[in-house]
Amino acid sequence: MLRISEIKLPLTALPAGEFDADTHPETALRTQIAQMLVIDASALTSLHVHKRSFDARKVELMAVYIVDVTLADAALEAALLATHEKNPHVNATPDMAWKPVGQAPSDLQDRPVVIGFGPCGIFAALVLAQMGFKPIVLERGREVRQRTKDTWGLWRKRVLTPESNVQFGEGGAGTFSDGKLYSQIKDPRHLGRKVMEEFVQAGAPPEILYTAHPHIGTFKLVKVVETLREQIIAMGGEVRFEQRVSDFQVQTDADGARRVTGLTVVDLATGKEQLLPATQVVMALGHSSRDTFAMLYERGVAMEAKPFSIGVRIEHPQSVIDRARWGKHAGHPLLGAADYKLVHHAKNGRAVYSFCMCPGGTVVAATSEPERVVTNGMSQYSREERNANAGMVVAVSESDFPHDAASFEKYLGKSYGVENYQTGTTHPLAGIVLQRQLESNAYVVGGSNYSAPGQLVGDFLAKRDSTEFGGVQPSYKPGVHLTSIDKALPAFATEAMREALPVFGRKIRGYDMADAVMTGVETRTSAPLRIGRSADFQSLNTHGLYPAGEGAGYAGGILSAGVDGIKVGEAVARQMLGLADKDAA
Repeated sequence: MLRISEIKLPLTALPAGEFDADTHPETALRTQIAQMLVIDASALTSLHVHKRSFDARKVELMAVYIVDVTLADAALEAALLATHEKNPHVNATPDMAWKPVGQAPSDLQDRPVVIGFGPCGIFAALVLAQMGFKPIVLERGREVRQRTKDTWGLWRKRVLTPESNVQFGEGGAGTFSDGKLYSQIKDPRHLGRKVMEEFVQAGAPPEILYTAHPHIGTFKLVKVVETLREQIIAMGGEVRFEQRVSDFQVQTDADGARRVTGLTVVDLATGKEQLLPATQVVMALGHSSRDTFAMLYERGVAMEAKPFSIGVRIEHPQSVIDRARWGKHAGHPLLGAADYKLVHHAKNGRAVYSFCMCPGGTVVAATSEPERVVTNGMSQYSREERNANAGMVVAVSESDFPHDAASFEKYLGKSYGVENYQTGTTHPLAGIVLQRQLESNAYVVGGSNYSAPGQLVGDFLAKRDSTEFGGVQPSYKPGVHLTSIDKALPAFATEAMREALPVFGRKIRGYDMADAVMTGVETRTSAPLRIGRSADFQSLNTHGLYPAGEGAGYAGGILSAGVDGIKVGEAVARQMLGLADKDAA
């Protein structure tokens, strides 16, 4: 097969009636491909659309396709590749099929353990199950449908369930999000395709395989996650909910080499504690497992502080974003709700950028800890809500993190030896302290009832408190308390955001509209630390531990977390089969 890219068709030129998500203008594509290859269209046996995107840089919006072509004469393929050798848009279709590294022996005794059942944990467990290793999954939260009820308890009744919420539970934080399935990671093995195909087989819309910016949305993700769980169990795996890992057992040999030997697991439903022997443990913790991070630090697992970003969720009418992005084509049924991506480098040295943009979605309460406020964004598959929202966040670095014992005592319960760190060095847990400081302060500024502090853009730019909403009604539940965002975020962040807003308004007309609503705080853009690992995916200093996914600092979203889960699952299989290690490519 041949892969032909950069096939452009004007949106207005597509035949009427071909705007369904799963329908493509085959006649027009066939004609253009034949012209590009300089062959007769009859030589093309079949077409398969690999990717479809839209180019809105000019007034006349273009649909851009990548198509895999089957030729009637297979021998013609080599000739065409030779003829078009210098054309970057004509290539052989790559082999994107996932191939297991091996199969577990029939007498398998030592079963691998996966901690966490978000996207990373799901795919680590899935590939291990597909290779016959019968993984045991430990998830501190509840199964996804009960978790949904618990999450609505905070949104509707201001009642937080600390172990079952937007952050914890089956499906991970990605379940209550826009369900984006795209990433900028390097993926030479096409593992992202494996993730997408597994989602489709589990019930996701087939169009995610070819749309440029695919998403599922929360309600569809619920069923997909349940189906993937059923598949893992059907292949001999186990998924145990409400099981919190409270400790690791680590054995040190005479040469000082460390190895994990077991886990202390608390059954949250009964309070009972048990020791689970384990020598191969995938740590797909998610970015909010702060108590587990602290426990790993105490057990001497190698880790380091990592930068992240802080800010707010900003909401506009989706119609404003559609008009700014799509122009006269806004509202076209093929385009759907428009998204955006923005970045500005402020004079104070801070980068301000949009994060996790949710077209036609809502801002949600995303805390996992009592008396703290955190925001995030969520969309359904339809993306039909009135507002668009995105994180508007500012980069922070280790120099911004607290370094005093008093802050550690207040927000972590003890100092963790921070007083012994030299000037210029950063304690691995310091980012957690900063997150908790901001989230606790936001709880107070918002009214100490899980309402979030909010402000209108016009008032924010004018440096005055907001007192009433304008044309944009915020979607955050349980509610927004109007105040000043300056009370919720550090001065360096608000200074950079004030500079960025007019710049963004020139890029997307209406972005800095006075009635747009800013809701704070967004603090969990990524993990505040990285748990180091070697080329074999194991901890730098503890054999048998496999730091994985977003919580360990190796992913940033559903797709990249799923890809990392596959890589780590493969690494566990190689270790258990005694195969040669491979690098992280």
